[in-house]
Amino acid sequence: MKALKILPLVLILSACGGSGSSEESTSTINVNETVAPTTTNNDDNQQARGTRSPQGINNDNAERRNNARNRNGRDNFQTNQQGTREIRSYDGTSNNVDNPTWGANFEHLQRIGDANYSDGVSSLAGAARNSARTISNLVAAQAEGVSILNTYNTTDFLWQWGQFIDHDFGLTDGSADEPANILVPSGDAFFDPTSTGTVEISFNRAIYDPETGTNTSNPREQENEISSFIDASMIYGSSAERNTALRVGANSTLLKTSPNNLLPLNVDNLTNASGFVADTSTLFLAGDFRANEQLNLTVMHTLWVREHNRIATLLQQQNNGDSVEEIYQSTRRLVIAEIQKITYEEYLPALLGANTMPNYDGYDEDANPGIYSEFSAAAYRLGHSEVSDQLLRINASGTESTDGHVALSEAFFSGINLLKEENDIDPLLRGMATQLHQAIDIKVVNGLRNFLFGQPGSGGFDLTSLNIQRGRDHGLGSYNDTRVAMGLDRVTRFSQITSNQELQDALEEAYSSVDDIDLWVGGLSEDPIVTIGSQLGELFTLIIVKQFDELRIGDRFWYQRYLTDAENDFIADVTLASVIRNNTNIGNELQNNVFFNP
Repeated sequence: MKALKILPLVLILSACGGSGSSEESTSTINVNETVAPTTTNNDDNQQARGTRSPQGINNDNAERRNNARNRNGRDNFQTNQQGTREIRSYDGTSNNVDNPTWGANFEHLQRIGDANYSDGVSSLAGAARNSARTISNLVAAQAEGVSILNTYNTTDFLWQWGQFIDHDFGLTDGSADEPANILVPSGDAFFDPTSTGTVEISFNRAIYDPETGTNTSNPREQENEISSFIDASMIYGSSAERNTALRVGANSTLLKTSPNNLLPLNVDNLTNASGFVADTSTLFLAGDFRANEQLNLTVMHTLWVREHNRIATLLQQQNNGDSVEEIYQSTRRLVIAEIQKITYEEYLPALLGANTMPNYDGYDEDANPGIYSEFSAAAYRLGHSEVSDQLLRINASGTESTDGHVALSEAFFSGINLLKEENDIDPLLRGMATQLHQAIDIKVVNGLRNFLFGQPGSGGFDLTSLNIQRGRDHGLGSYNDTRVAMGLDRVTRFSQITSNQELQDALEEAYSSVDDIDLWVGGLSEDPIVTIGSQLGELFTLIIVKQFDELRIGDRFWYQRYLTDAENDFIADVTLASVIRNNTNIGNELQNNVFFNP
């Protein structure tokens, strides 16, 4: 009997790994089309998906890799000059003088520990472990209607900012050519209620450098398709060509918008993640492909295009003879600095504690700012635990908007339908500043674990299973192996991971040994380090500190060493709250630090 394959609708809440679809000979269950913003019929949508990657991105990664890797001068340091100032490239090249491709697009993800493929070359790690869905059912299930709020008083802005900057420094798409489907246990209450034992959740492996994965001395290495720097590439793009398409024109300092000061539409059908929408030109366009993925992400993109245009207008009014391009690059420089400042002064303290990140001591030319696979495919997927089952829409008075809140299941690729007027982003921004996010733990709400993008059998699938499978796809070391790689002691008992007896028992049922635990599962199962204010356990705290420290010290254009005194004065008081107030009709009803509920 052929296995039934549940086709996902693409684009999970993470940049660094995609779910998948393929054209195998297995029987399939049709995907729910009810929230598509077009009237195209199901056959057209199915055909459109067949030409895209599992993340819904135009299936052109080989072409994009070749364009990036073969760009003339990529491997040689080049000074990018604009007027009297050196500026950073769009693709991340020539940041490091001696290693010009460090941090550039289509470079390998780094590894903290050794690759751990089952065959030492490319086969999924953990071949003897339980199915990812079995483990999800045992350790991650959060009952319908149950809310486990964080105790740190932090808001939905924590996960939304996390996703927004994730899309600045990481994208590893899936390949529709290499399925590695996830077996659903027979009798699964959501995916196999009739106990056929033949249901699979569709999953496709991540793209990788085709020159790797040839032998044990050259194991498979995945690629980061965008610049790894915190350089606002989600606003400006990771290539000069994408940036040109986003600008009003060569004689303008502004970024394009559509009517009512919203994001521009993708009228030229550029590479874009469009999920189940057949006509990609009907969706918004931004620097990153994934701006349409979910409603609040689209809101953040809209906010920051407005911030660019606000600053550009101010600088043009103060123009002291600078050219259009000089004003544009000055604006870009200030926007990048604002995002860097908010990330390190507001976001990371809310996530890790006020004093957990090391002090910035300047640029280190020996620090590679590339993204680690352990970070992208495991630790930074912490946000999936934070999401609640609805997005709030709040009026200035603090009451629910007359339009009502938005169910998470209705939030995917819905921005084009729900954002019509200039002020439509305001209630959602207030909502993010109001709602406490779910606790960062191994538990994931039902809407992401069983109903992501639709009902089981009609598009719904399990984000937890995808995270576990993605770690295996990347050949990540086990939880214990990664602890050792990070300088921590290996655990020998489940009770050393968590003080929660119920979770200890679940982990023991899911894994035969503490040495078998998948990295994502083990990291999120650890008790948080409350003594330093971190919402994470010791392993994921260390990985995230390491990654964000190297992103900063490995950036020659980091704002604290690159901006002039006047530019530093311009951004001195910036907060995410001030950016929101400057670009919306939101006033003092918004708290000064939107990452914490007042």
